[in-house]
Amino acid sequence: MQSPVTDVNGSGASADPPRPPANRRRDRWASHREQRRREFVGAAVQALLRYGPEVDMDQVAATAGVSKPVLYRYFADKSELWLAVGELVAARVVDTVAPAINRVREERDLVRATIDAYLGIIEAEPTLYRFLTSQAGHPGLQQVLASTTRQVAAGLARVIGDRLRALGLDAGPAEPWAYGLVGFVQAVGDWWTEHGQPIRREALTDYLTTLLWSGIEGVRRSADLPRELTRAHERIVP
Repeated sequence: MQSPVTDVNGSGASADPPRPPANRRRDRWASHREQRRREFVGAAVQALLRYGPEVDMDQVAATAGVSKPVLYRYFADKSELWLAVGELVAARVVDTVAPAINRVREERDLVRATIDAYLGIIEAEPTLYRFLTSQAGHPGLQQVLASTTRQVAAGLARVIGDRLRALGLDAGPAEPWAYGLVGFVQAVGDWWTEHGQPIRREALTDYLTTLLWSGIEGVRRSADLPRELTRAHERIVP
């Protein structure tokens, strides 16, 4: 009878049986395929930057250094490739905006950081942003864009909620404010892109921050104070 294999902790647990060669080959192929897909998505991004939002599959294939039939081994059609590109661009938006939201501690700076980070993405990669907006009718990309909005708004809502609670105010407005801020900046970002960025990013950030913060500050000033604070205020009134 075969003795159990003792692990590093001294237990008598038996070692896992080796994986069949067929499984290892399948894993290697899946890993290779995923790597190639990432490379082709990167090539599609480069082709977009070179040829603009109307880029076609021939141009993507040429940029990748392969024939078009090779691309179709990894993507069923152009729509599937553009969806993968959209997911990549959307991930960049989240990766840029989320840290900006988490870094700040003052309420007005929070609004400004969110606006500036989003406009910064558009300024740095206007062609990719135009591609996303031009493909907005694609059902898959609609879901990607909606998911991106939810991720950014959820992170923003958490931070706004924390700020409101720290001030002793109701955190209920945090989520609608967050979604409203994100939607507002997205709409202005679309306008800014379509018109060739006619206003400097810094100036536009200041304009939007002033407008949005004035609204939030107005709500904050008119909010009912907690009863304890109200009573404390009443006690010091002559």
